Amino acid sequence: MTSHTAPSTATTVTTATTATGASPDAVPDSRAVAAADVAVTPAGGDAPVTSPPPDLLRQYAWRVLRQNWTGASTVPSLGLYPHQWSWDSAFIAIGLRHLSAARARRELETLFTAQWADGRVPHIVFNPDVPLGAYFPSPDFWRSSTAGARAGAPGAVETSGLIQPPVHALAAWLVHLADPTGSARRGFLSRMYPRLVAWQRYLTDHRDLGGRGLVSIVHPWESGMDNSPCWDEPLSRIVPARADTFRRADLDHGDACDRPTDLDYGRYVRLAADYRDHGYHDASAPHRFAVEDPGVNALLIASERALAHIATAIGADPEPHRERVADLTDALVERLWDAENGIFLCHDVRGGGPIRALSCSGLLPLIVPGLPPEVSAALLRTVTGPHFGLGSTTRMVPSYDLLGAAFDPSRYWRGPAWFNVNWLIERGLREYGEHALAEDLRACVLASAVSSDFAEYLDPYTGRARGTRQFGWTAALTVDLLGAVRPPEPVPHEPTMRRASDPPRRPGRAPAGGGRAGGPGGHAGHGPGGHAGDRARPMGPTGRPDPGPDTGPAEPPGGPGRIGLSDPSPVGPTAAADPGTGVEGPGTQDGTTGEGVRRSLGDRPSRSGHRDTPAVEPPVDVPGTTAAARAAQREGMPR
Repeated sequence: MTSHTAPSTATTVTTATTATGASPDAVPDSRAVAAADVAVTPAGGDAPVTSPPPDLLRQYAWRVLRQNWTGASTVPSLGLYPHQWSWDSAFIAIGLRHLSAARARRELETLFTAQWADGRVPHIVFNPDVPLGAYFPSPDFWRSSTAGARAGAPGAVETSGLIQPPVHALAAWLVHLADPTGSARRGFLSRMYPRLVAWQRYLTDHRDLGGRGLVSIVHPWESGMDNSPCWDEPLSRIVPARADTFRRADLDHGDACDRPTDLDYGRYVRLAADYRDHGYHDASAPHRFAVEDPGVNALLIASERALAHIATAIGADPEPHRERVADLTDALVERLWDAENGIFLCHDVRGGGPIRALSCSGLLPLIVPGLPPEVSAALLRTVTGPHFGLGSTTRMVPSYDLLGAAFDPSRYWRGPAWFNVNWLIERGLREYGEHALAEDLRACVLASAVSSDFAEYLDPYTGRARGTRQFGWTAALTVDLLGAVRPPEPVPHEPTMRRASDPPRRPGRAPAGGGRAGGPGGHAGHGPGGHAGDRARPMGPTGRPDPGPDTGPAEPPGGPGRIGLSDPSPVGPTAAADPGTGVEGPGTQDGTTGEGVRRSLGDRPSRSGHRDTPAVEPPVDVPGTTAAARAAQREGMPR
């Protein structure tokens, strides 16, 4: 392997200007906000990392989320990614729950209105107001409503035919915990539960291509880590589509050095077109690319565990979900763990062996409780060791092995550090007792978010912003990390991993569909894209799209703290819910308003003793009301 030398550790935010005490006419900028808050020295002993005051950072993040709100969901960015993405919306809802629980619920419910009859949740839901040329592959490439009719694609909305990692049940549970009273009153969990179950069962029943009890992805985009070096070997068998058969819109709006190569794109297009031409029908598609990804399967386990909590909350039987958690965890450790490298490896189902490339995907099983002690200990050593360097050569976990020959600090998922990955790693570190390291990572993520203008991803060495700015999940997960810290999740009454002496809980399963399933799928990080003209949206008085009526944190003192954003349009009255959508409409009671429910699945309680918290939280919506009451006042966001 080629060795790479770190030019420096991550960028430190050191500006001494703060909004506190600033002139009333001053307009704070995200890059000028630091100091007078919390300085944290990373584990490596380098210069302290400083994040801005929590209330101000929360307000900046809320501006990004308001800007990217379309009236029913949040786009990753107004330009490069102008539609709704599946796992983006899950992460965005996790952050939104702290600002507007009603909007967070709406985010998830809007996504699930595009769910297919076979249970899959497509990785893109297209906005019909966005011009076709603004993004590739566009709706006329996927043709979901016609090509996907046999597989149950909805006829009223166009989507991709691929999927993304299943974070959604975890997101739904955390959204519920933010406002259990409002959630129960609207029947949120009762309405989401059957849809979430169908989504998880689509994966376990149709995508066990190797017959090993694990889910396979059938396109690099389905991993969420589009051009990871892990896919180089299995992709090498794919004949690329001719360059003259498609046009990449992403290069109109991004640096080619940050994006996948033309050869990669040709192969992505070939796989997606083959899947489409087989009607997105998993049993008949050829699936020349099929990989068991540890990150996707770890998130499947986390969401299955969340489903057990949801089932308990609404009076359903949680035991089938607990059984699947145990089965999936067994399979993950037995089939993808590599003790020699201290990391989980992807498995090439078609090639018949492990893919010996070290990716951040192999670290994500840290979010799975109950791993064998030797596995969790080795994973923690790998996170801080030379291959990922957390706390020494890097302050955020890179997406790929720092020592790998394919490492590139700027090219999408071949090395840069991503905020959603680091949010998951932070949870995993706390799960396994590494609270000091998790706190350092959290502080670095917050400082990096504001110094990069909420960038899509970063150079893991220098902290330089890469990709687009004012990115949806970066802003949302910043808000979540500003919340109180999560304790480790409660230990289940029975071990998650079964001992060899334990009797099997369920009979062995044959591969679904005769060993075939899934189909080449969509974009992970967000896929090729570009805007070439955003959707038509009402314009505010400043000339920017009006984010629509909603309320959130008050503006920073002295004016609308600018992070490349204009002064938002005035907040209008809350409109009634659309009775035809079923979103945020009246529902049955979930019976989940008790305090005990808040303490399960690792929601964040008060962080006393861990960091200073602002004495006064920024006003959110109506002064003097609780978050639950505020959410109840504005149930039913207007489309």
